[in-house]
Amino acid sequence: MAVGKDTIWERFLQPVVRLFIDEPALRRFYESVDWEKESDRFRNPTLTIPSYYSSQNFHGIQNGYFNPSAAVSYDPITQYVLAPNETWVRQSLIDAIRCKPKRILDLGCGTATTTLMLKQAFPEAEVIGLDLSPYMLVMAEHKANKAQRNIQFKHGNAEQTGFPDGYFDLVTASLLFHETPPAVSQAILRESFRLLKTGGEVLILDGNQKTLRQTDWLNEIFEEPYIKAYASGNLDAWMGSAGFEAVQTTDVWLIHQVTQGVKPIAGEATRNSAARSRFHAPDTTDMGEDLQGFPAPAFGITA
Repeated sequence: MAVGKDTIWERFLQPVVRLFIDEPALRRFYESVDWEKESDRFRNPTLTIPSYYSSQNFHGIQNGYFNPSAAVSYDPITQYVLAPNETWVRQSLIDAIRCKPKRILDLGCGTATTTLMLKQAFPEAEVIGLDLSPYMLVMAEHKANKAQRNIQFKHGNAEQTGFPDGYFDLVTASLLFHETPPAVSQAILRESFRLLKTGGEVLILDGNQKTLRQTDWLNEIFEEPYIKAYASGNLDAWMGSAGFEAVQTTDVWLIHQVTQGVKPIAGEATRNSAARSRFHAPDTTDMGEDLQGFPAPAFGITA
């Protein structure tokens, strides 16, 4: 897939962001790690990487998250583009949690920023971060070790995690769904439903779908392969179709949203299945649109 050229990000925002980032330090860190050796510790040789993920240059970086430079540059970029403040936005997911989980799964954990916050909020819980990129998991483990947090990291697919039925009390995903086609997002929700115990919670933090639909210029700044398809969807409907109850979406600084749901007891799920079919129409989002990734800086780092 070709990378977008001469976008608003590339022309105006990228130079500003780079003023605040210590690029020489990033390069030193990048060169200090044997990325192939370290990623092999996580790499699952039996895992089939889905084409929607392997074929895209996410964030304008060649090979997307399969380029170790993405693992190095992700955090410095995100702290400036996740308005108004990255910690506040991610904390909104933590604050929305109602249960006291003993086992937590963070899907698409990336470099584990939210995963670490989950462990801090629930220090006694078993916390597992799962991601398709072994390079991101190398960075995630580095951050967890530095913070002295005991977190497990697994190389896996959020659509088919391999964990047993009803294993978790809480399943989360931060900034994942706008990077997956809607059909994949819905498959992830069905997998989350399977993984949760009765009464368990799922929480999804991502871009505000209503805002993204109304501000096409915002999509043009942060061009990503599936963001328009995500924006035209409805997470509440997707959760209802997956079987979740008490579904609600809360706006976070207008630009973001937290959507949450609860896995009901079997009887409640049966009684409410008809209601779900009435109120949650099937998603008809066009997934064929192949948008270009926005060229966020990889700081000149190449694999």
